[in-house]
Amino acid sequence: MESSELYHVKQQFLLGAYKTLVDLTLPDPSSPDYTPTLIYKARAQIALGHAEDVAKLLPADSEDVTVKAVGALARWMEATGAAEKDASLEELRDLCVEIEGEDAEADEKAKGIVRVLAGTAFALAGEIEEALETLGAGTNTDNLEAVALTVQIYLSINRPDLARKEFDRAKRWAEDDLLLQLIESSIGLVTGKDGYADCNSFYTEQLGNPSLSSPHLLTARGVTRLLRGEISAAKSDFEEAVSQQGGTADAETLAAMTVAAGLGASKHAEVDQLFSRMVAEHPSHPFVVDVNLKAALFDECAAKFQAPPLFQQCNQIIVLLVQLS
Repeated sequence: MESSELYHVKQQFLLGAYKTLVDLTLPDPSSPDYTPTLIYKARAQIALGHAEDVAKLLPADSEDVTVKAVGALARWMEATGAAEKDASLEELRDLCVEIEGEDAEADEKAKGIVRVLAGTAFALAGEIEEALETLGAGTNTDNLEAVALTVQIYLSINRPDLARKEFDRAKRWAEDDLLLQLIESSIGLVTGKDGYADCNSFYTEQLGNPSLSSPHLLTARGVTRLLRGEISAAKSDFEEAVSQQGGTADAETLAAMTVAAGLGASKHAEVDQLFSRMVAEHPSHPFVVDVNLKAALFDECAAKFQAPPLFQQCNQIIVLLVQLS
């Protein structure tokens, strides 16, 4: 049975209040809450893009498999070379084998955390099948966080049907807790069920908690509002999210702001400026990769056709008129 303090820490992490956890003072090392809180704090650092700070946080001589796993994930995140990344993935694979051994000292909860951390790295590395197998996709796993990550992976590869199956399976045994609601909201956000009403209500309810400060939730609700056609309200959420992030938007908020600018009455210059920031600051973000891919495909197709001379002349006249105006 976890303490009320650890329960609160877990809720803060699940709802994306990462800055709060990074600033959190760890309990005494002799406390049973010490290691779980340490892991949440380290994961919050990784989520904020500060993987390089995790090594300073973790005890170097720890034999705890969860500490080793979060350290390996952090090293994978900050690695720049293929060899370094592969070494971190191998370390996580070894840990997954270790926890399955007959002499493994880790309890089921710790084993579940290792699988989630390893699955996260595998998914980010593009090893989707390995990630799903590690997380126990399609089985009767009772690790709700593993289910949540499995659902996110399925949604990312455009398989909401499989995501729904994982969620329905989890509902048979999981209590109606926050994470289960969060999973359902993620599926609703992708599928548009009931006009996004359920996920919008969930995000609004959680944001009503005065003890919670989560730009992640604000961005999620803003995206929901965009999908509902509430562009002005969505922009308001994104602005507040940026404010909570200290004035610098993270990748998800910046991507959402770019889309919102394109949908509203904003000038093209604003959209171009925001997208240029995305390209410069987050070149590997799926949004940037997808737009660049479509642009390349358009150029490839356009190169196969020769514009008629009259069309070229008209286009030149239009350009000239724009320059003179």
